[in-house]
Amino acid sequence: MLSDRRQRVLAALIEEYVHHALPVGSRTLVENYHLGVSSATVRNELSVLEEAGYITQPHTSAGRIPTDFGYRSFVDDLFASELGEGEDADDQARNAVEQARSAASEVDDLLQQTTAALARLTECLSIVVPPSSLSLQVRQVSFVSMTPYRVLLVVVTENGQVLNRTCDFAEEVSPDDLGMAQQAVNNLIVGKSLADMRAEIDGGLNQQLQNPLVKIMLGEVLSCLQGREAGHAHRLGLSTLLQQPEFQHAKALVPVLQSLEDDTVLFELLDSVQGEGKTVVRIGHENENELLSGVSVVASQFGNGSATGVVAVIGPTRMNYAQVIRAVRAARETLDSDNPQTTSTQEG
Repeated sequence: MLSDRRQRVLAALIEEYVHHALPVGSRTLVENYHLGVSSATVRNELSVLEEAGYITQPHTSAGRIPTDFGYRSFVDDLFASELGEGEDADDQARNAVEQARSAASEVDDLLQQTTAALARLTECLSIVVPPSSLSLQVRQVSFVSMTPYRVLLVVVTENGQVLNRTCDFAEEVSPDDLGMAQQAVNNLIVGKSLADMRAEIDGGLNQQLQNPLVKIMLGEVLSCLQGREAGHAHRLGLSTLLQQPEFQHAKALVPVLQSLEDDTVLFELLDSVQGEGKTVVRIGHENENELLSGVSVVASQFGNGSATGVVAVIGPTRMNYAQVIRAVRAARETLDSDNPQTTSTQEG
C-alpha cells in the first residue's frame, strides 16, 4: 500500500507518460505538477517506487516509465476515489454515446454507432459484442400473409430486436391456418430462448408439434434466430490503435493483430468479464492470453438476465484509464437503456 505522497508521484508520472509516451524524469514532475515537495524528495520517491516495482527505467540515463504493477495501483486508486463503481459516466462521454443512440434506427445500428463513439472518445480499438440470440428470449412472433404461398415471419426478442424473413410454400396456406400456426408457435416459444426451443423440439413432447404447418413455422423461427446469431463483434478504431507509438514497430504489433483477428481469443477475453457486474480493467500481463500482454482491456457487461453483451476498449497499457473507464460506462448505460430506438433487422 503506497503512501498518499507516493501515490501522487506515481499518478503524476503516469499522467505525463500517457500524454507524451516518453520516460519521465524528476525535473519534469517538479516543474509540471504541484506535488508540494522538493526535487530531492521526488527523486527519492521515484527510487522507492522503482525498487518496489511500480516504475522502471528503460535506460540508465533515461527517466522512468510505469510498469503493469504501477498501472494497477493507479487504476485501483481511481476506483477507490473518483471512479467508484457507483459514479456516473462523465457528461462528455454520455453526450457522445447518447448522440450515437439518437442516430441509430435499429439495434445493430445502435451497436455500431456506440462502437464508433467509443473509438472516437478513447482513440483505441472499441468492441461491442451483443447478446447472443441463443440466450435471448422471444417476446412475440407474427406471421403476415403476403400471398397464399408466401408469409412474412416477424420475431421480436426481449431486448427489442426485430428479425424478419420470408417463407415460401409449395401449397396454398389459408389465413385461418396461418393464424392457428401463429397462436400455436407463440404458445410454444414466447418467453423462451433459442436453446429452450431446440430442447423442446428435440423432446417432441408438445402435441402441437405434430401439426406440419406449426412444425415448419417453428423451424423457420429457429432459422431466423440462428441466422441472426449475434456472436459477431462490432469493432472500430484499429487504424487509430496502429498510430500509437507502442505499435509503430511491426514486432510489437503482430501479436496484438493476431489475437484480435482470432475470434476465439477475442470471445474468450470478453467472456472472462461476463458475470463480473462491474467495469473490469485487465492490464498487460494480467490478460490470460500472452498475445495480449502488451495491451490493456477495459470492459463491462451490459444487458440483464441471460441476455448480456460486452462493451470493451483495447489499447496500449499507456492508455488514459480514467477517460476510457468513463467512456465504457457511458456506453454501458446507453446499451442498458430500457427503450432502445429499434425498428427491424432484415433477414432474407
